[in-house]
Formats: sequence, C-alpha cells, structure tokens
Amino acid sequence: MTEKVPLKEAAINAERVTRIGHEIQAVCPAFDADQFAREVIADLPPLALKARIARTSAGLHKHLPVSGAQALDVLLRSLPATPEEAGITTDFGLHLYSPHSDYVARYCRTHDNLTSSLDALARMTRYFTAEDAARYFIADFPQETMATVNGWAQHPDHRVRRLASESTRPTLPWSIRIPLAIDAAMPVLDQLHTDPSRYVTRSVANHLHDISAERPDIVLATLQRWKDGGRATGKEFEFIAREALRTLLKTGDTAAYEFLGYPAEPPITLPSLHLERHELREGETLAFTAELSATAPAKLRVSYVISSTTLTGSQRKKVYFLKDTSAEAGQALNLSKAHRVRTTATNTIRPGTHTLTLQVNGRRFAPTKFQVLEP
Repeated sequence: MTEKVPLKEAAINAERVTRIGHEIQAVCPAFDADQFAREVIADLPPLALKARIARTSAGLHKHLPVSGAQALDVLLRSLPATPEEAGITTDFGLHLYSPHSDYVARYCRTHDNLTSSLDALARMTRYFTAEDAARYFIADFPQETMATVNGWAQHPDHRVRRLASESTRPTLPWSIRIPLAIDAAMPVLDQLHTDPSRYVTRSVANHLHDISAERPDIVLATLQRWKDGGRATGKEFEFIAREALRTLLKTGDTAAYEFLGYPAEPPITLPSLHLERHELREGETLAFTAELSATAPAKLRVSYVISSTTLTGSQRKKVYFLKDTSAEAGQALNLSKAHRVRTTATNTIRPGTHTLTLQVNGRRFAPTKFQVLEP
C-alpha cells in the first residue's frame, strides 16, 4: 500500500520551493534562487503547513532585491502566463503559489500599496486561492478593502468572484477573524447567489452557514428574500439553501426544515429499528435497518444520531445524513445503513454505552442502545 503523503509535505516541499525560486529568478536575475531554496528547505521539516507558507514568503522577502510595488511586480511577472500553463487543474489552485499571496499580506499591507496589493491578490487567486491574505487587508483597511471586494463580485473570472465571498466569511477556517458585522458582506452575496459557477455558489452557501451559527434568522430571511425575488430558482438555489442550513437541519431547527418544504411534524411512525449487533469494538461496523410508515404524504429528510458520553460526562451527539425521499400515505420505507464506528479528527470513540437514534425532519425517535467494548 502506498503511504499517503501529509498535505503539508505535498503542498510546500523542496521541489516546489526550488521551482518558486527559479520562476522568480527568471524575471529578476538579481534574486539568488539557490540561496533562497537552501535556506527555506532546511527549515521546512518540523513546520506545519501555514508555517511552511510563511517561511517561504519570508525567504522571498529576504532575497528579493526590491520591495513594495516593485516586489509585487516581480511576483506577478513570475507567474506562468495562465493557470493552465502552471499545471493547475482545479479552481482552488496549487499550494505552490500560496507563499505569493502570503507575501502580499505580510510585506505589502500598507496604505500606499493598498490598491496594487489588492489587485495583485485578485490575479494571484487564479493560481492559489487568496482569501486568507485578503482578510488581513479587511482587518487593517476595512472600508477601502470592502469597496474593492464589492468590485470583485462583478469580476469576469469566477475565481475572483468567489474570492469576494470567501474572504469575507465570518469564520473562515484556519484564518483570522475580521472586524465586520456578521452580515457585512450581504451586498456581495446578493450579487453572487445566482452565479453560474458552483465554485462561487458553494462559497455563498458556506458564508451563509457561518452566519447561521449566530444568526439563523438572518440566513432564513436572506434565503426567503432571494426566493421571493424570483432570480434564485431551481437546483442551484436548493443546493445553496441546503448547505447554508445544514447544521440547523442536524439540530432539528423547525424553521430550517419548513423553509425547505419538510413538515416539522412528519406524519411518520417507526415500527422497528433493528441493530445487527449490540456489542462491537472500535473499527467495526454498526449495521442497522429501520422501517418507517407514513400516515400521510410528506417530504422526508432522514438522519441518524449516534450519542456517547465524553470523559467529562457530557453528551456528544453526531448527526449523519441517511436519505432524502417523499412518502405517500400508507407507504412503508425500508432503510438500512452500515456505519463504521471509528475515531476521526472530530470524534473520539471510547468504550461504553452509545445510542442510535433515527431523526426524521428534525424529530427524533426513541434511542436504541449499543455497547462499544474495550479493545
């Protein structure tokens, strides 16, 4: 079996640092590509991904013979003519070019360079998504940067339009918080929610999902406003709404279910829930079957909830999607699932009593117990 290479090592490694140096030197002969690469590569092994990006941009800062607007010019000219020519096959881009936008955020984040720096990020995001870098400008120059961001929302390149939504998310993972009202970027989302690119609309959905953690009322009101406006229709709007409301659906929020057309009190009974085994060990499979019975026509979203007790005695509940369907009166729905019980980055499996609960449109039925045994 081929051993999986950690992301940090695949993203920023000796080969890529060397390539960065050569691309810079090709447009700036005074740049010492060999010394840059030696110094940066020597420091990489213990560093996590973001630290590798920062170390590489620090190396650029040390060895570039120019700074400010001139450095921006060098970085931009060093980029291949097109993302395709650079070997980029996804909208997200290559981590190879992540130090470039990091450099802009660290060393060109000044009022004098503001316009040229933001323009540079709009170009660089085609090579590697630049939302993390853009957030530092929002933090330091919120009014001026947001004016630029609004312009990005109308850009002909979908990767720049996505940057407008992604850079202004309230809680972007692995990035700094920004000093804006939670709905400050709503004018941006108003422009982007009917965008033809899924890369863009997924960002819009994630942006709304961030807002939903604190203000679900804003999200539901926004979705309703878009729906009433007549421009947001069809499967893409349904995708945005489902993704934006996904955590509210997991927690059984009545308003979220009803917005999507699921009755909050589904006309459903659960005659049976059968576990293949009631005792298992971590890494083994919890297989179950269930039969739902409908007493009236209804649109249904079925999930299941696995609960356990943490070391501190609190309850941890993990909700997993199972099926989206519609039922007619008198119809029996037979469901089955094989769920592997294993520790993940967000959930540690410990021996003890666990429960399995079926959830339909947010309504939870009686739990069924099972035991996770000692290894």
